[in-house]
Amino acid sequence: MASHKEGTGSSATSSSSTAGAAGKGKGKGGSGDSAVKQVQIDEEGQGTEVVQGVLLGLVVEDRLEITNCFPFPQHTEDDADFDEVQYQMEMMQSLRHVNIDYLHVGWYQSTYYGSFVTRALLDSQFSYQHAIEESVVLIYDPIKTAQGSLSLKAYRLTPKLMEVCKEKDFSPEALKKANITFEYMFEEVLTVIKNSHLINVLMWELEKKSAVADKHELLSLASSNHLGKNLQLLMDRVDEMSQDIVKYNTYIRNTSKQQQQKHQYQQRRQQENMQRQSQGEPPLPEEDLSKLFKPPQPPARMDSLLIAGQINTCCQNIKEFTAQNLGKLFMAQALQEYNN
Repeated sequence: MASHKEGTGSSATSSSSTAGAAGKGKGKGGSGDSAVKQVQIDEEGQGTEVVQGVLLGLVVEDRLEITNCFPFPQHTEDDADFDEVQYQMEMMQSLRHVNIDYLHVGWYQSTYYGSFVTRALLDSQFSYQHAIEESVVLIYDPIKTAQGSLSLKAYRLTPKLMEVCKEKDFSPEALKKANITFEYMFEEVLTVIKNSHLINVLMWELEKKSAVADKHELLSLASSNHLGKNLQLLMDRVDEMSQDIVKYNTYIRNTSKQQQQKHQYQQRRQQENMQRQSQGEPPLPEEDLSKLFKPPQPPARMDSLLIAGQINTCCQNIKEFTAQNLGKLFMAQALQEYNN
């Protein structure tokens, strides 16, 4: 995971000369070939391992078109001499030789139960967006997709958050000055998937060959473990938030205590100088209070914002899932009352 992040950041810098001059895209369009390939790559991942890769495409007017992608190779710690940046450059050169779009326009990552709002994703997207202005990150959730709804969303960092990341000042004062809250950290980009004729033919053939699903399955009132997993993630994030609040309250108490000690010291100093002056002695020399009372280090508030953003994502997932189940319950109740 860490090696992937380092690779993506370096690769974004090396590709800025080709993709960065294309202009900033206001919307994103994706080809069906790229979407199918990304879904296939994510499903081939082992277990719940996060899969990451590179997005290739081009900027057309005010749209960012993603036409191809390839994954980061899965390697172990034993492959210490493996150079991911060199691998990405060789892949893009190979695609260029066969006349395929090779411009670096972002990256993608799989997620499970919507748990993608992390510091690693923030740092990686900042590296991409700083080097390639129009770059996006595609988030694909295979578990939610297995529930019958394709979960493929594109995100970018907001301009305010980009300025804060450039300054690398995540103190409470800096975030308050920039008016950064968890709602305005990421901005979702409209995603439009357009299938090629070959993809349409493939989907038509798969629909013909696929077995007929049970028509009563959609009316089943049994809830899967999807809701339980989201509730467990929500409880974990709330627990992390409570721990972070305890740290911040401790910082506030220590700061207030130090201010009181500083004020008492100044009063004692003033009384001593008044006594010395009444005795005809010179006052005591002034001392640097910042050296005597070093202010406590404020906790970084970016982690709290990320946790709050993850809590918001979990709540949205739970809301969508429960809305479907509540609809089934009301429909079942109405049918039961009609039969009675």
